[in-house]
Amino acid sequence: MAKVLSDIFKGNIFTGDKGIWMIYLFLSLFSLVEVYSASSNLTYTAGNHWDPMVNQAIFLFVGLLVVYFVHLIPCKYFMLFPIVVMPVSLVLLVYAAFFGSTVNGANRWIEICGMSVQPSELGKAALVMFVAVVLAKTQAEVKVTDAHGRTKIKSGAIKGGHSLAFKIIMVFSAIVCSLIFFENFSTAALLFITVFLMMVVGRVPFDLLFKTALTVVAFVALLFTMIMLLDESTLAKIPKMHRAITWKHRVEAMVGVNEEDDSTYNIQDNLQEAHAQIAIANSNVIGRGPGNSVERDFLPHAESDFIYSIIVEETGIIGALFVLFLYVALVIRAGRIAKKCQRYFPAYLVIGLATMITLQALVNMVVATGLFVTGQPLPLISRGGSSLLINCFYIGVILSVSRYVEMINSPEAQSKVASTTNETNEYYSQENMD
Repeated sequence: MAKVLSDIFKGNIFTGDKGIWMIYLFLSLFSLVEVYSASSNLTYTAGNHWDPMVNQAIFLFVGLLVVYFVHLIPCKYFMLFPIVVMPVSLVLLVYAAFFGSTVNGANRWIEICGMSVQPSELGKAALVMFVAVVLAKTQAEVKVTDAHGRTKIKSGAIKGGHSLAFKIIMVFSAIVCSLIFFENFSTAALLFITVFLMMVVGRVPFDLLFKTALTVVAFVALLFTMIMLLDESTLAKIPKMHRAITWKHRVEAMVGVNEEDDSTYNIQDNLQEAHAQIAIANSNVIGRGPGNSVERDFLPHAESDFIYSIIVEETGIIGALFVLFLYVALVIRAGRIAKKCQRYFPAYLVIGLATMITLQALVNMVVATGLFVTGQPLPLISRGGSSLLINCFYIGVILSVSRYVEMINSPEAQSKVASTTNETNEYYSQENMD
């Protein structure tokens, strides 16, 4: 506590990568303004004009505290998190699947202290951290001698590490993703893609990754073929496949199976997609201006899953591209931080978390443009509680890694390393002379 107060008085509050801090603060600003603007239906229901904005401001403030205190934790301690978080997340996922609250036809939520929480958010964090630990523990620097007798230090897996890491990661990924899959297909898919990309970065052999990709694609193709061939009454009778009916409707909407006349478009059957596209069509280069959205009164879930459409309508192409730039910049900054890491775990961790945030953001934007429909909030912008706070936790972890990078690359640290190296060289030189 004394250190925190000292940092506040010295003005050293926002330590770590300044670029990540700026990205986070800009996204928070967008969240506060756009959630307030997009929550007209919630305002009408609650009867209080300020309720949505006040609630979001409270979550953003708590999220800022989460970011601040998490970024003070030395990144090496995050290796211990999966030991606790993984078992807890598995228990909560099982509980949510069978006893959770049903929202929009999916058992994704549980009530904890009067607050609705999605265990899948905790499961995502646990799995990404676990994968980073496994990849880091199976990596090492080895001396390699080429045909010309030259010795180089090469980074790679310890003997058997590649296949061992792959087996461990796939077992736990299958468990976590399966528990999420039946109630939230898109979240499970995004999580698996994130893990897959982490294994690519972690030098898991290409042949194993290629076979895995083919197997997963074949499984998904077979599953959706079965879903499309079966009628809805049959699907409803299959245990834990009640979401398959929704998936079927979405696929049919994408390919236009139920459209009898291509010249007509039934807005009522495609309410969200239609109003999201109308909101984008109503925009221009600079948009209508904050608070001037028209489609927010007609677009369901405008403050969460379809908030990007409202952002485009109100801020235009400039605002839409700026939000996209923030997420792309986040993963680029994370990549630069990872490059400067001297240890494997923080590098894999920061890449995994930034990739997961950016992938989810891109999916939300694609949904807003009407290419396909799925329920993914826009990270750090959409209205929410548990989702917002867990994303703030991710940002805090990324900033913690950036603090580690700054520390090891500081002039003091470099000077200390140089001094230690010189003393060692002098010791061995003296020993040889003796």
